[in-house]
Amino acid sequence: MSHAEAAKANFAQHYNCAQSVFSAYAEELGLERSQALKVATGFGGGMGRLANTCGAVTGAFMALSLKHGMTDPANQTDKEATYAAVQAFAREFKARFGTLDCRELLGVDMSTPGGLEQIHAQHLIDQRCPLYIQAATEILDKML
Repeated sequence: MSHAEAAKANFAQHYNCAQSVFSAYAEELGLERSQALKVATGFGGGMGRLANTCGAVTGAFMALSLKHGMTDPANQTDKEATYAAVQAFAREFKARFGTLDCRELLGVDMSTPGGLEQIHAQHLIDQRCPLYIQAATEILDKML
Protein backbone atom coordinates (compact mmCIF):
# COMPACT_ATOMS: atom_id res chain seq x y z
CA MET A 1 0.00 0.00 0.00
CA SER A 2 1.36 3.43 -0.91
CA HIS A 3 1.72 6.20 1.65
CA ALA A 4 -1.16 8.06 0.00
CA GLU A 5 -3.39 4.98 0.18
CA ALA A 6 -2.43 4.36 3.80
CA ALA A 7 -3.03 7.99 4.76
CA LYS A 8 -6.41 8.10 3.01
CA ALA A 9 -7.40 4.79 4.62
CA ASN A 10 -6.48 6.27 8.00
CA PHE A 11 -8.61 9.32 7.26
CA ALA A 12 -11.53 7.10 6.20
CA GLN A 13 -11.30 5.49 9.66
CA HIS A 14 -11.85 8.96 11.19
CA TYR A 15 -8.29 9.78 12.14
CA ASN A 16 -7.56 13.46 11.65
CA CYS A 17 -5.36 14.74 8.80
CA ALA A 18 -2.22 14.99 10.93
CA GLN A 19 -2.67 11.47 12.28
CA SER A 20 -3.42 10.14 8.82
CA VAL A 21 -0.29 11.53 7.21
CA PHE A 22 2.16 11.05 10.09
CA SER A 23 1.16 7.48 10.88
CA ALA A 24 1.51 6.50 7.21
CA TYR A 25 5.28 7.10 7.56
CA ALA A 26 5.96 6.53 11.24
CA GLU A 27 6.82 2.84 11.35
CA GLU A 28 9.32 2.99 8.50
CA LEU A 29 10.91 5.96 10.29
CA GLY A 30 11.19 4.03 13.56
CA LEU A 31 8.09 5.04 15.52
CA GLU A 32 5.24 2.71 16.43
CA ARG A 33 1.95 3.51 14.72
CA SER A 34 0.12 3.83 18.04
CA GLN A 35 2.66 6.40 19.25
CA ALA A 36 2.39 8.35 16.01
CA LEU A 37 -1.39 8.43 16.29
CA LYS A 38 -1.18 9.73 19.86
CA VAL A 39 1.46 12.36 19.11
CA ALA A 40 -0.43 13.69 16.09
CA THR A 41 -3.87 13.84 17.71
CA GLY A 42 -3.60 17.44 18.86
CA PHE A 43 -2.49 18.68 15.45
CA GLY A 44 -5.75 17.94 13.62
CA GLY A 45 -8.18 20.67 12.65
CA GLY A 46 -5.40 23.15 12.11
CA MET A 47 -3.80 22.32 15.47
CA GLY A 48 -6.46 21.44 18.02
CA ARG A 49 -9.29 22.69 15.79
CA LEU A 50 -7.87 26.23 15.92
CA ALA A 51 -8.02 26.32 12.10
CA ASN A 52 -4.35 27.29 11.80
CA THR A 53 -1.78 25.13 9.98
CA CYS A 54 -3.43 22.23 8.14
CA GLY A 55 -3.10 18.85 9.83
CA ALA A 56 -1.82 17.21 6.64
CA VAL A 57 0.99 19.76 6.72
CA THR A 58 1.80 19.34 10.42
CA GLY A 59 1.70 15.57 9.99
CA ALA A 60 4.25 15.95 7.20
CA PHE A 61 6.38 18.23 9.38
CA MET A 62 6.43 15.53 12.06
CA ALA A 63 7.49 12.91 9.51
CA LEU A 64 10.29 15.18 8.28
CA SER A 65 11.36 15.78 11.87
CA LEU A 66 11.36 12.06 12.61
CA LYS A 67 13.59 11.53 9.56
CA HIS A 68 15.99 14.46 9.97
CA GLY A 69 15.47 15.73 13.52
CA MET A 70 18.11 16.59 16.07
CA THR A 71 18.62 14.69 19.32
CA ASP A 72 21.94 16.20 20.36
CA PRO A 73 21.80 19.94 21.07
CA ALA A 74 25.42 20.19 19.96
CA ASN A 75 24.36 19.01 16.50
CA GLN A 76 22.83 22.09 14.94
CA THR A 77 23.36 20.59 11.48
CA ASP A 78 20.45 18.18 11.96
CA LYS A 79 18.26 21.00 13.26
CA GLU A 80 19.04 23.14 10.23
CA ALA A 81 18.44 20.19 7.87
CA THR A 82 15.05 19.65 9.48
CA TYR A 83 14.11 23.31 9.18
CA ALA A 84 15.21 23.33 5.54
CA ALA A 85 13.09 20.24 4.81
CA VAL A 86 10.05 21.75 6.55
CA GLN A 87 10.47 24.98 4.60
CA ALA A 88 10.82 23.12 1.30
CA PHE A 89 7.69 21.10 2.04
CA ALA A 90 5.79 24.27 2.98
CA ARG A 91 6.85 26.02 -0.22
CA GLU A 92 5.59 23.18 -2.41
CA PHE A 93 2.32 22.73 -0.53
CA LYS A 94 1.70 26.48 -0.62
CA ALA A 95 2.53 26.59 -4.33
CA ARG A 96 -0.20 24.02 -4.92
CA PHE A 97 -2.89 25.49 -2.68
CA GLY A 98 -1.89 29.08 -1.91
CA THR A 99 -1.83 28.59 1.85
CA LEU A 100 -0.97 26.25 4.71
CA ASP A 101 -3.91 27.36 6.86
CA CYS A 102 -6.86 25.08 7.45
CA ARG A 103 -9.39 27.93 7.57
CA GLU A 104 -8.28 29.13 4.15
CA LEU A 105 -8.08 25.64 2.64
CA LEU A 106 -11.62 24.86 3.79
CA GLY A 107 -12.94 28.38 3.30
CA VAL A 108 -14.51 28.28 6.75
CA ASP A 109 -13.14 28.90 10.24
CA MET A 110 -13.76 25.70 12.19
CA SER A 111 -12.59 27.34 15.41
CA THR A 112 -16.02 28.97 15.69
CA PRO A 113 -19.19 27.03 16.54
CA GLY A 114 -20.94 28.33 13.42
CA GLY A 115 -17.95 27.51 11.27
CA LEU A 116 -17.73 23.95 12.56
CA GLU A 117 -21.45 23.49 11.91
CA GLN A 118 -21.02 24.81 8.37
CA ILE A 119 -18.07 22.49 7.71
CA HIS A 120 -20.12 19.49 8.80
CA ALA A 121 -23.28 20.60 6.95
CA GLN A 122 -21.34 21.08 3.71
CA HIS A 123 -19.17 17.96 4.20
CA LEU A 124 -16.09 20.08 3.55
CA ILE A 125 -13.75 17.80 5.50
CA ASP A 126 -14.82 14.74 3.50
CA GLN A 127 -14.63 16.64 0.22
CA ARG A 128 -11.41 18.61 0.59
CA CYS A 129 -9.14 17.02 3.16
CA PRO A 130 -8.36 13.88 1.13
CA LEU A 131 -6.91 16.19 -1.54
CA TYR A 132 -4.58 17.81 1.01
CA ILE A 133 -3.62 14.43 2.45
CA GLN A 134 -2.83 13.16 -1.06
CA ALA A 135 -0.70 16.20 -1.81
CA ALA A 136 1.16 15.96 1.50
CA THR A 137 2.08 12.34 0.82
CA GLU A 138 3.14 13.12 -2.76
CA ILE A 139 5.46 15.86 -1.53
CA LEU A 140 6.79 13.71 1.32
CA ASP A 141 7.43 10.77 -0.98
CA LYS A 142 9.70 12.99 -3.07
CA MET A 143 11.48 14.37 -0.01
CA LEU A 144 11.97 11.18 1.98
